[in-house]
Amino acid sequence: MEPIMITGAGIVSAIGNNRTETLAALLNKQTGIAPLQYLKTAHREFPVGEVKMSDEEMKQRLGITQEPTTRTSLMGMLALQEALESANLQGRKDLNVMLVSGTTVGGMDRSEQYYLDYLSNDDRNDYIKTHDCGATTELMAERFGLFTLATSISTACSSAANAIILGANLIRSGRAEIVVVGGAECITKFHLNGFNSLMILDHEQCRPFDATRAGLNLGEGAAYLVLETAASAQRRGVQALATLSGYGNACDAFHQTASSDDGEGAYLAMQKALTLAGLQPSDIDYVNAHGTGTPNNDVSESQALFRLFEDKVPPVSSTKGMTGHTTSASGSVEAVICLLALQHGFIPANYGWKEAMENGVRPVAEVQKGVALHHVMCNSFGFGGNDSSLILSLVSSAKDEHRKSTPVYIQAATHISAQQPLSEDWMSEPVYHDVPYVRSADPDFKAWLNPLESRRMGKIMKRALVTAMKVMQDTGVTQPDAIVTGTGLGCIENTELFLDQLCREGEEMLKPTYFMQSTHNTISSLIAIKGGCHGYNSTYSHKSISFDSALLDAYLQLQLEDIRTALVTGNDEMTPSYFSILQRTGYVGAPGEVAATETSVAMMLTTEPCEALCVVEDVRLSLGMPQLTDFVGNVDAVMLGYNGQQDNDRIYETLAAQLPDVPQLHYKHLFGEGYTTSGLGLYAAAQLLKSGVAPAFMCCGGRTEPLPVNRLLFVNHSDGQDVCCAILKRL
Repeated sequence: MEPIMITGAGIVSAIGNNRTETLAALLNKQTGIAPLQYLKTAHREFPVGEVKMSDEEMKQRLGITQEPTTRTSLMGMLALQEALESANLQGRKDLNVMLVSGTTVGGMDRSEQYYLDYLSNDDRNDYIKTHDCGATTELMAERFGLFTLATSISTACSSAANAIILGANLIRSGRAEIVVVGGAECITKFHLNGFNSLMILDHEQCRPFDATRAGLNLGEGAAYLVLETAASAQRRGVQALATLSGYGNACDAFHQTASSDDGEGAYLAMQKALTLAGLQPSDIDYVNAHGTGTPNNDVSESQALFRLFEDKVPPVSSTKGMTGHTTSASGSVEAVICLLALQHGFIPANYGWKEAMENGVRPVAEVQKGVALHHVMCNSFGFGGNDSSLILSLVSSAKDEHRKSTPVYIQAATHISAQQPLSEDWMSEPVYHDVPYVRSADPDFKAWLNPLESRRMGKIMKRALVTAMKVMQDTGVTQPDAIVTGTGLGCIENTELFLDQLCREGEEMLKPTYFMQSTHNTISSLIAIKGGCHGYNSTYSHKSISFDSALLDAYLQLQLEDIRTALVTGNDEMTPSYFSILQRTGYVGAPGEVAATETSVAMMLTTEPCEALCVVEDVRLSLGMPQLTDFVGNVDAVMLGYNGQQDNDRIYETLAAQLPDVPQLHYKHLFGEGYTTSGLGLYAAAQLLKSGVAPAFMCCGGRTEPLPVNRLLFVNHSDGQDVCCAILKRL
């Protein structure tokens, strides 16, 4: 891979509110771990790494007076502002600048305050829209008003690292010249209590890789990097701070929260990063370890490092003893720390370490200054064994890559939805629902899952696993190179159960199972664990383009020839209580609208010539209305997500007006509306192309005859802001 320029960076954490303060703290070995100050919780016994500003102080610094806001988005805005300023991008609306952000808690800091209000009154309805991960990213994007794409990744503690990986792939594929990447996460009662229920929080200062380590200290923060092509940086006259020379993601495929004894996922991620960078293990001068301070992680990561570097492990340290574990933001927080280390020639200390652990790495105990660093590795590992590794290097000459177009096929696809499950019966005998709320029509799960594993899973996990198993069975691809999932809300039932217990019963005796299964990447990691899939694994959670973002990620990697097969899934559930909240606040369920429903869809994408449903010619995401005529060409039909909501349908009408002579198809009258219903729409489009005709009941405008289709345009939007366009062609 040709190195990608890093032309800007911003950071906010417990050790500083910008890069200058952060550098000073690192050089002076100053920890930001302290007793709780801002979070209102009964658990005052846990030291944490809080950002040393209240929400009001951050709003004042940003000049924000309006609500709603969330702590995560405020920290993200501060870090983004520094990153954009350092790259000379403030106000540059004339450039194609994209944003990829990682978060898991999203607006949970508000939801946990107002959850009971949501259920019983309308006093706090404005904050309902800030709950999901995508809302956090959109609040940040709206603040600066210069991004042409915005999406969100939620893979627990590797979220920000995976955001960096997608940004790099957008640049490598030629889709972008500048992508701002990173993550933001605040400490909430929800995940403080969640980690406590897992019994992995230390009551003292954490001590990564120490023999006496007893757990992690939670932290919070935000950090963003500006990635840019060499040509763009030269044209704009900006100096690169360093380069992103390699990266890798792999799945441990071992356990939902624990790491394997041999660190297989971590080893594979580091190995992939080295291969992409064209480096040998001996070229790495420093490793910023994930190093949480939990007994399990530090043993597993040590073994992975020994496997990769053998008896020549480079200097290693974890900086979480200073910042705390910033969870979803940790990948970018620590990448900025690595950037500072490269620029200023030092190795950060592993704060709190005193005694060597058995069979573990011996980290750098004191700051090492005046060190010549050329290549540094940064590790981030998340729940579900979602492991990522980045390599940052000194600036070197680079030329921009030019990639050929590689055909991408949808080999097979299936669904569980409001229609007949795991079949295409809806094409001849569609089921119509004249009610505001419909749950999925489930298959016989016993035919796919044994009773022991099935009883531990919520319905959404069963549906996701069965649709994935069906597609893998149909294609014979039992271990795809990548598993990429879109979910707007994740396992919302488990999130509600944990949140309800927290709000009604207090912060004691909370069930760890609910917390473990509330993380958005639970679904993707479950599929990997079930199939022993150690390949790339990621999850997107950005409102109604969650599935579309997953599709784009897989498509880019297939085009870049990094992978040959990708399982792409979309999964969301609609609980009765969440539907009630959305209906009461007017978001769903009005007369004339399609039903609010649930989604489980899976499809196998491949670059291998095969019998397939169709070819994917292009996938594009944009923040704002695209000009369809710029890239569409001749199509037989355009498939749109009309749902009966006036504001939603007006957007589709505006988009369709760009192609006035093209017949329109719709699908939500069959499959309903939900965060990842677009996955069902794309599945339906692929099935129509396989058959060569669209039935009359999918045609808009009162058409009574089937419509022949050989090439069609699929369009989806989220709140009129984010728009996905995919061009599909019959084989």
